[in-house]
Amino acid sequence: LGWDPKLLSTSTIENQRYRSIRRFCLRKTKRKILTMPVQDRVTNVSPRIVRGSTSGPVYGPNQGSFLNIELISEKSAAYWLSCIRELKRDFPEKVVVASIMCTFNKDDWTLLSKQCEEAGADFLELNLSCPHGMREKGMGLACGQDPEIVRAICTWIKEAVKIPFFPKMTPNITDIRTIARAAKSGGASGVTATNTVSGLMHLRAEGTAWPSVGEEKRTTYGGVSGSAIRPIALRAVSAIANDLKGFPIMATGGIESAETGLAFLNVGASVLQVCSAVQNQDFTVVEDYCCGLRALLYLKGAKSLVDWDGQSPPIAKHQKGKPRLPNFGRYREEREKLERNLLEKFVTEIAYDSFAHRPDTTVEKIPTIQDVIGSALSRIGPYVTLDNKQQKVALIDDDLCINCGKCYMTCNDSGYQAISFDHSTHQAKVNEDVCTGCTLCYSVCPIPECIQMVPRNGVWKAPYRGISPDFKLATPDVLKLSPREKLFINFTSGRLV
Repeated sequence: LGWDPKLLSTSTIENQRYRSIRRFCLRKTKRKILTMPVQDRVTNVSPRIVRGSTSGPVYGPNQGSFLNIELISEKSAAYWLSCIRELKRDFPEKVVVASIMCTFNKDDWTLLSKQCEEAGADFLELNLSCPHGMREKGMGLACGQDPEIVRAICTWIKEAVKIPFFPKMTPNITDIRTIARAAKSGGASGVTATNTVSGLMHLRAEGTAWPSVGEEKRTTYGGVSGSAIRPIALRAVSAIANDLKGFPIMATGGIESAETGLAFLNVGASVLQVCSAVQNQDFTVVEDYCCGLRALLYLKGAKSLVDWDGQSPPIAKHQKGKPRLPNFGRYREEREKLERNLLEKFVTEIAYDSFAHRPDTTVEKIPTIQDVIGSALSRIGPYVTLDNKQQKVALIDDDLCINCGKCYMTCNDSGYQAISFDHSTHQAKVNEDVCTGCTLCYSVCPIPECIQMVPRNGVWKAPYRGISPDFKLATPDVLKLSPREKLFINFTSGRLV
């Protein structure tokens, strides 16, 4: 890669000095300390960081989301400043990012930013987006939703320090680009996108929320993080990157693998921050992601792997989900009989192209991180740029289909009734004349690649509108009926009967 694009995000994983030392010893090249205040002392409630319910009752380390109602660091600014000094003394080649938060007060922002610079921080992140708790104290989101306040704070920091600084954007706003523009006009070196999404995660059957605090079981709106907010974060990063060409962006929000990290690079991010994935596992996932990114870049240069999706090879014909004969008792005899029949037909002597030749492993120019940053932006834009005449329809592969009927049920009750289901054979079939290519069936099919979206045959034709352009709705006469009489409307004729 030439450099490490990964950075640990502000969270509880950055709340103690020894963790920073451990990560640097584990070869983590960048780190960011938990947000420090100037003088405001906080005491966090408990419980405060809980697993999400966005994926149902999933237990274990593979959580798709978390919710936290944690505030900034309980430790003082003096503690963190000494931590920065020690880290830069012991690991001078490593990058340390200081995250700071203040109210809308020039003296506070100036003082804290200068202290961090003097302690040796390589650059700053301005927390202008914490959605819970600190907003009520005039910090975080209270500052980050107003472009004029953001511009003013950035101007103060620009005047106070020489090191780069990145305001952290909030997704809890109508148009995140307005805040990014304000940050840039105030002199910011770049932005971080995005912070957590304000939400209420879970309510139990008796009406109490989780997390709940105290005997009264009270709660508040917290910050949702993890994979559940990745679509929001991707939108934010791509929107800023398309609007402010070349403006550096640190991406955070649902990065849980090398593939998802590459997605953020493709939409314009320069640096990736990881938090929830570490909470799910441990610090070593960052090494996995860096290794995975190297592999993904290498695969991009391999001629024979152009049909791969990242590190995933094309899905070949398979029989996953199909009934199989058990390998015991009389079933084993049936299996052996079928195998003998196959051998008699010389099936085993068929040479498929994929096995008959050695794959071409020639590697052309391997792209760098800089080559992929923003590579997807030209294909992301307003809806009016989409061509509604290049239509696709669903195609079901009978060899892979397990006849479960899920595509039929979804299309029948949520789609366009374009799939028929044979009562005898349980074969699903798509009516191309009725299918509109909505892709619901493809989305719910349990068998990979069983349903494909293929171009519609023939010349494009307008969709069925339901009624002819010349149709005129008839207004029925109003009749006076007794309360006991029933009123039926014949929608075919538009008259009361």
